[in-house]
Order: sequence, then C-alpha cells, then structure tokens
Amino acid sequence: MNDDDHGPMRSYDRQWDEIEEMLELAESRGIEWQEWFEECRDNGDRDGMKEAARNFKALQGVIKCLKWVLGEQGVDHPLE
Repeated sequence: MNDDDHGPMRSYDRQWDEIEEMLELAESRGIEWQEWFEECRDNGDRDGMKEAARNFKALQGVIKCLKWVLGEQGVDHPLE
C-alpha cells in the first residue's frame, strides 16, 4: 500500500503477452505438481502428496484468474 493508505500503487503497464506467458507457466507448473503428486502417491509419501495437492490447487486458482483476465470464453468469475 502507499503512504496515504488509499490502496496499492499499480502501474497498469502489463502487456497481454506477459499475462499469456504467465498463464503458460502456471499451466506447466500445475502439470509438474500433478505429476509430483502421483509420484508421491506411488511412493507412499503422504507429506509430499499434501504439498503437491496444495500447490496444484493454488495454481488452479491462478490459472482461472489469468484466463478470466484474458477474457477466455467459458471462464466464470474466479471468486464464484
């Protein structure tokens, strides 16, 4: 937040290609966490499964938000 406590300072200077790249990265990392979950499950690593599941679910939220920002058809409001 800024010094006047009126809210965060935003530049609004992100380019659409930056948002697209972030979406691709988030989707890629989601796949990695899903694969890690399956590997942990196969190895009986419950703590690893929990970590992978948490991170995968978090990335699902990120992905939905980015798709919503980009106006992808069929993507509902991310908070609903």
